[in-house]
Amino acid sequence: MDWSTLVWIAALMAVAAALYSSVGHGGASAYIAIMALFAVSPETMRPVALTLNLVVAGLGTIRYWYGGQTNFRLLLAFAVTAVPAAFIGGWIHLPPDSYRFLVGGLLWAAAVRLFWQPKRLAYRQVHAPSLAVTLPAGGALGLLAGLTGTGGGIFLSPLIILFGWETPRHTSGVAAGFILLNSVAGLAGNFAAVRGLPADMPILIGAVAAGALLGTWLGVERLPRERLLQALALVLTVAGYKLLFA
Repeated sequence: MDWSTLVWIAALMAVAAALYSSVGHGGASAYIAIMALFAVSPETMRPVALTLNLVVAGLGTIRYWYGGQTNFRLLLAFAVTAVPAAFIGGWIHLPPDSYRFLVGGLLWAAAVRLFWQPKRLAYRQVHAPSLAVTLPAGGALGLLAGLTGTGGGIFLSPLIILFGWETPRHTSGVAAGFILLNSVAGLAGNFAAVRGLPADMPILIGAVAAGALLGTWLGVERLPRERLLQALALVLTVAGYKLLFA
């Protein structure tokens, strides 16, 4: 791609990484939308998005863990079935029309709920879900993550918040680790495409890393709980729009 296009893509991805990482997400859905806007080939989009997800989610995992904001028991309860399912999903190629309207609609519904009374959601009592819930849910979310070329946090975070399984900041820590593991599995399932990554990847990686440093600082240390939920709702709105109309 030409230099001016690369600069625009990198700048937009840095902004997306800052927003998404503030709630523990990797930003894959935003990266895919940005690449679609600049007519990047569909075969390149998914491996690029998952690779950038690894960078952002990796930084997020480290920073949320260091800040004591990761519930590893909850993370493992979902990840044990999600990771193998994400590998399978990365190997399967389905037309987006087969799932995008349902998933996009669910993301928008979750966004509306998070925008409504975020303070009440943010400070309510939390309880741990049973393995009878997390294991099948993790498998479904992992498969969806692999199919869509995302890390799955965009689906996991609203589930945890709306069912009251963790606080917003700890949800971000769980989501970051979940995305990291699923992105590795999704890339492994789509390994052939990884060899076709563009030569400009170091620039894109640097851009999202810079954005992630800002976003994780906001998420770990600065944003109040209710603002984290509003940021998550904004992320879900963007991701839902991408699925429905991109």
